Amino acid sequence: MIKGVIFDLDGTLLDSMTVWSSIDREFLIENGVSDPPPEVSDVVKKMTVDESSQYFIDRFGLDCTKEYVIKRIEDMVRQRYEEQIPLKPHVNELLDYLDSRDIKYGIATATYKSLAEAALKRCRVFDRFSFLLTDVEYPAGKNFPDIFMGGAERFGASPEEVLVVEDSLHCIETAKAAGFTSCGVYDPVAVSDRSRIIEISDYYVNSLDEIIKIV
Repeated sequence: MIKGVIFDLDGTLLDSMTVWSSIDREFLIENGVSDPPPEVSDVVKKMTVDESSQYFIDRFGLDCTKEYVIKRIEDMVRQRYEEQIPLKPHVNELLDYLDSRDIKYGIATATYKSLAEAALKRCRVFDRFSFLLTDVEYPAGKNFPDIFMGGAERFGASPEEVLVVEDSLHCIETAKAAGFTSCGVYDPVAVSDRSRIIEISDYYVNSLDEIIKIV
């Protein structure tokens, strides 16, 4: 029986993944990289904010500090999170259903905490979630299960009693290896990994309302 649901944010609850791929390129061009490789966003999406910032410096020989990279990218995306990025379809419908079943839910994300809070508050759903876990609390990110374990502890549930909903392959792999029940969710940016996500996930949905049939 599912006692709690841990949602990813970008690409799962928020329709925001294309923002990150464009911001990565904009930042690099701004800092003298005339033709950033197209795969750069696929590389850094598996990293924490700290790791991706250092990667940009090392990979492209940027003459700046890691702190500058972190702050500049946060500033570049802030307006979009505060004013533009929408929820994915059926978010409120799904949350209403989980409430009706007294199933708790929270968020685990690699996104900047301030941006995540801004978008969720603008979309009027922030207060609905039991927690918002980020790299601030769990610096190892989603390549390690600590952040998911932290969510399960907050539910008072074992991993198999917690459904982890993710659009990214490496996150699903981490959750599965730690014993969580997993649900892959379609996002266009992750289409190249779709077949593998379907293969390893306990469930796979094309839209969030389909999760109602799972829990």
